[in-house]
Amino acid sequence: MSSIRGARERARAEITAAIKEEARRQLAADGAAKLSLRAVARELGMASSALYRYFPSRDDLLTALIVDAYDAVGEAAEAARSSSEGSGEPHAVRWTAVACAVRAWALAHPHEYALIYGSPVPGYSAPQDTVGPASRVGLVLIGIVREACPGDGLTADALPDGLRTDAERLAADLAPGLPPATMTALIAAWAQLFGLVSFEVFGQFNRVVEERDAFFRRAARELARTVGLPDDAV
Repeated sequence: MSSIRGARERARAEITAAIKEEARRQLAADGAAKLSLRAVARELGMASSALYRYFPSRDDLLTALIVDAYDAVGEAAEAARSSSEGSGEPHAVRWTAVACAVRAWALAHPHEYALIYGSPVPGYSAPQDTVGPASRVGLVLIGIVREACPGDGLTADALPDGLRTDAERLAADLAPGLPPATMTALIAAWAQLFGLVSFEVFGQFNRVVEERDAFFRRAARELARTVGLPDDAV
């Protein structure tokens, strides 16, 4: 009985992977707004009713693709951080390595990046299931800053009036022990990082920035400075 169950589970996993792969192909061709379960089923030679046993609605399929994309970019960021652990490199260098890994993933997977950081899909509201995967890159960056805090003495700018309540809440929820001003700087740096990546992925740097590798690395270094990491040459 266990062998039969194992075969069924493998078959289900293979069909699920095929459905998601075809859906990604359609995303690349037509965009998320036009994703259709019927079209996916047709391309795979499946009856629509059979596909619904795997993904009951378009939104369920979109959520699976979104979670996969967030997990993939999160894994890239985590791998970049892990590769530098114990290296003795300055924290600003490690921050920049993570930022470059995020950029590299986005450039290699522009349609998946667009799904999670592009225009909202009409009629779709992301469920709570996406929150954890969406947090992975931010948590990697927070981790680097937290490692720097005891030894390097973070020097983020003073907290402006009116932001302390939000900053204290964010620090308590996401990074206990970090100064609230540093947490505010981290949120801003996280948003700016993805703004830089989005500008490149969506073509906004065309005929503006040509030396994009050097430009991005310098911008990432400046973001490291804003959260208080030492401004080492990277």
